[in-house]
Amino acid sequence: MAYVDNTMIIRRDLLARMADLFNDGKLVEGLDRIPLEMAPRNRENSDRCCIFKERVIIKEKLIPLLGFELEEDRDELKTLGEYATEALERENPIDKILTVVDEACTSCVQNSYIVTNLCKGCVAHPCMMNCPKEAVSWNANGQAQIDPKTCINCGICMNVCPYHSIIYMPVPCENACPVGAITKNEHGKEQIDEDKCIDCGKCITACPFGSIMENSQIIDIMKSLKSDQETIALVAPALYGQFKFKTENVIGAIKELGFHDVIEVAKGANVTTENEADELLERLEDKAPFMTTSCCPAYVSAVKKHIPNMEQYVSHTKSPMYYAAEIAKKQYPNAKVVFIGPCIAKRREGMSDPNVNYVMTFEELSGLFAGWNINIDGNAIELDRSIKNHGRAYAASGGVAQSVLEVKPYVNIKPVIVNGIDKKKINMLKAFAKTGKTSGNFIEVMACEGGCIAGPSSNYDPKTGSKLYEKNLSEIISAE
Repeated sequence: MAYVDNTMIIRRDLLARMADLFNDGKLVEGLDRIPLEMAPRNRENSDRCCIFKERVIIKEKLIPLLGFELEEDRDELKTLGEYATEALERENPIDKILTVVDEACTSCVQNSYIVTNLCKGCVAHPCMMNCPKEAVSWNANGQAQIDPKTCINCGICMNVCPYHSIIYMPVPCENACPVGAITKNEHGKEQIDEDKCIDCGKCITACPFGSIMENSQIIDIMKSLKSDQETIALVAPALYGQFKFKTENVIGAIKELGFHDVIEVAKGANVTTENEADELLERLEDKAPFMTTSCCPAYVSAVKKHIPNMEQYVSHTKSPMYYAAEIAKKQYPNAKVVFIGPCIAKRREGMSDPNVNYVMTFEELSGLFAGWNINIDGNAIELDRSIKNHGRAYAASGGVAQSVLEVKPYVNIKPVIVNGIDKKKINMLKAFAKTGKTSGNFIEVMACEGGCIAGPSSNYDPKTGSKLYEKNLSEIISAE
């Protein structure tokens, strides 16, 4: 969920500054000045221990935005200008999705249970008496203390404390990850296990220090836009919940960036709906207990890596991005195709799709608008009236099931909506896969609670995004 916080503001500021320098042709010589400008020597307050660490962290955050992984053995004396030169010269972006800025990672405490100053040092000592590992003792002030080396985080001490003076304090990124893909290394810094990671992006929005970053493709996209290369934008249906402007104006602004054409992915969603509905009907006729959607790449990845028993139930129908990219390539066979959406996992899907060259998030799009001084409320481009509106409904949780019901109203479809993936939902899906039983026959799964409009790289929080989405969608429907 993209709730506004200072780490998000900093990330978007960095994107805008990069885009501005690129647009002025000063990326190589100007990039190294960004940390100095954002953390000047005469700054009154610093978010870190000192401005010098802050500058290092700003530099480290710019490296993945340039499209490079932060490797442990990297040359720390290598300038941002040198990274920029490599980015401008490379043919293809790297295939790594997420990276941890270890300088920004604060090494959150290992043990999750903390004794607060509310401890009364009571005679009963229930926390100490019931600890299975004898991790609780008394300090010189007569208050309880927990030894992190022996604590196993069972939570018994918190449950038995009569004063509620022991609290659970999770590590935000680890707590948010639904599949346990992020843990501490031997130095206490977070690391991401690629074999477990489903690229859902929940760790990015959860980290209060902004220490987890995407390896962006924005440099590669800007290079394509500024070249003679025909470049086509595919905009996800979640677009309708991203800007406080009419959709026609936002699409006009995207085209003003230099895109030859802008195609709504809702056009591809129309194809997905038809194919999904036909496949569901065929499976039900073959007595399958249920079928699940295949549109959310984070969910598909979760199935492959963590719920293999579910794979037999996942639809073979391709995602809206896949079909929209096919449409774009048929119309513009020599063009570079850029998918624009709120999803980090789409980067992974885009890498495996021969018709998609790059993936850009709405956060990056906003940075590009700001850096290139694009007036979003300027030129309006008429929407494609051939698109059926059930394709535009895909961005909200329940939208896929709603679309299939609209196409096949005569079929006995009983949707089960899995609105967001967390640890509990993963276990629930494992139970569905193991038993082959659920309360319905069509399971729609979206990794983000609220649907794609609440993706990790959305411009607004889920509530605001949902209101914008419903408003813009109703305006599109009423205009027909």
